[in-house]
Amino acid sequence: MTLSYGRWDSHGQNFALVRDHGGKLDQCLSALIEDLEVRGMLDDVLVAVWGEFGRTPRINNGAGRDHWPQVSCCLLAGGGIRTGQVIGATNRLGEFATARPVHPAEVVATVYHTLGINPGTTIQDPTGRPQYLVDHGAIRELVG
Repeated sequence: MTLSYGRWDSHGQNFALVRDHGGKLDQCLSALIEDLEVRGMLDDVLVAVWGEFGRTPRINNGAGRDHWPQVSCCLLAGGGIRTGQVIGATNRLGEFATARPVHPAEVVATVYHTLGINPGTTIQDPTGRPQYLVDHGAIRELVG
């Protein structure tokens, strides 16, 4: 299941947008995770909160933040993974990774892993050539 909430593309007026959306996301996300835990379903459901890129470390002239593919973040909860950790770090300004960079394909491989699909599995493309589902393994700190 996928849920999309609001407009997060904050090229302008970033602070007002995040002030509104951030609190609502926090409330809904924590309620979802708590509800899954109370019902005994949290280990069976992987919750992933992830965008397609990060935001610039510097504020632009419109009080916004632009696209920044060099650094992003992802929150994973449940799914039987080892939670309660922060993996990776950036410099103090969030400009670039300084420790344990995580490749986006590792996140995808982790999702496959929680679904019981071996990320190293190959499938045949339309020409009959074998292709890996993803070219990285799952995040070892979460599943290893």
